[in-house]
Amino acid sequence: MKYRSLNSYLQDTFGQKVYKISIDGGFTCPNRDGTIDTSGCIFCSAGGSGDFAEDRRLSVTEQIEQGKKRVEAKMPKKPENGNKYIAYFQAFTNTYAPVSRLRELYAEAIEHPDVVAVSIGTRPDCLPEETLDLLSELNAVKPIWVELGLQTIHEKSAEYIRRGYPLQVYDEAVRNLQGKNIEVITHVILGLPGESREEMLETVKYVGASGVQGIKLQLLHVIEGTDLAKDYEAEHFKCMTMEEYVELIHDAIEVLPEDIVIHRMTGDGAKKTLVAPMWSGDKKRVLNALNKRLSN
Repeated sequence: MKYRSLNSYLQDTFGQKVYKISIDGGFTCPNRDGTIDTSGCIFCSAGGSGDFAEDRRLSVTEQIEQGKKRVEAKMPKKPENGNKYIAYFQAFTNTYAPVSRLRELYAEAIEHPDVVAVSIGTRPDCLPEETLDLLSELNAVKPIWVELGLQTIHEKSAEYIRRGYPLQVYDEAVRNLQGKNIEVITHVILGLPGESREEMLETVKYVGASGVQGIKLQLLHVIEGTDLAKDYEAEHFKCMTMEEYVELIHDAIEVLPEDIVIHRMTGDGAKKTLVAPMWSGDKKRVLNALNKRLSN
């Protein structure tokens, strides 16, 4: 099956393999600080989905340097011009702060000589005009990507996961970002309780039709300490088997435009807090199964 992988996109864009470093900018979230709710999304870990991010007590530059050391310990052989990196502001909602604070953090990442792009994970309802203007300004220096946590287009599921905004807010955010020529990556969770296979594919199809440049297809992980974990332990739902998930990914990619970049096909939760599905902890096995199915 033909599709555009993140690795091939990065190679085409930057001329070499590029590594992502997860940054914790010290943000919170309107779904946690009481603006919308105090409980967060039902699936979200204590680290605000930034469990693999660097230490928030460090500066952005220090976090990048720490991330570089981790990469280089695994990949000691560097290309002639050195390894290149994407600074990924991952934990919590990374546009949820005054523009002055955002400018300071993003600019520090952009100014790092080994950073070729900055990716910013956020909520569609946290992109006011002044933030969009800042992103547009910085995008002229180095590529800025904005990653939007949509998860699903179905309101019953959105209400269950406590997403906190309606679908039209996502649509407006995509239009606004496209109007500023900023690359958009949408996060989708596959396997949400109560969603049929057809409903999951409807979400994927909707994202593909929205004109975004990239998509992250994320397997639902049940993480220790979340309200989702309580529902799982009460046997309110079951997780997909690996075989079911592999088939779903195959069909999801089939309904997407060929030029959309597949940034992720599974994702993996931190093993020490993973409740289910346990098969997802064997990332190599999962990726091998996906690659085998997609090569047919």
